[in-house]
Amino acid sequence: MKVAIGTDHNGYLIKQHIIKFLESKNIEVISYGNSNNPIDDYPEYAFLVSENIKNKEADLGILICGTGIGMSIAANKVKGIRCALVSNVNEAALSKEHNDANILALSSKNNINEVLRIVEVFINTKFGDEDRHRRRISLISKYENGEYNV
Repeated sequence: MKVAIGTDHNGYLIKQHIIKFLESKNIEVISYGNSNNPIDDYPEYAFLVSENIKNKEADLGILICGTGIGMSIAANKVKGIRCALVSNVNEAALSKEHNDANILALSSKNNINEVLRIVEVFINTKFGDEDRHRRRISLISKYENGEYNV
């Protein structure tokens, strides 16, 4: 498995812990946002990670900013991305089981131990592949492609 991870200055330290955790699980990591510069722009990292997923250069993505909100909004602008802003392990599991999320967005304000549990659940949970979940994801994709109107 390969994971692309990106952060602005707010998540730089947490990102280092996540990378170490992923590498301890023999997961290859592509890292963006290697500085701690407070004038960086989070959308750039969200787009880089999202393009990695879209182009199948990575299997999953992780984004971190102050709240996770900006990263998730920016990532979801990229066609084919299903980025979930998650704050606990239950949300991490459901984002994969029900929504087949391919990017996890996190707040840098979360406790590092909780973050690592969230990451572990996210990378290990499989899509539920139930009819209702496939149908709903299909509707999202069709709308994204201009093939579905409400």
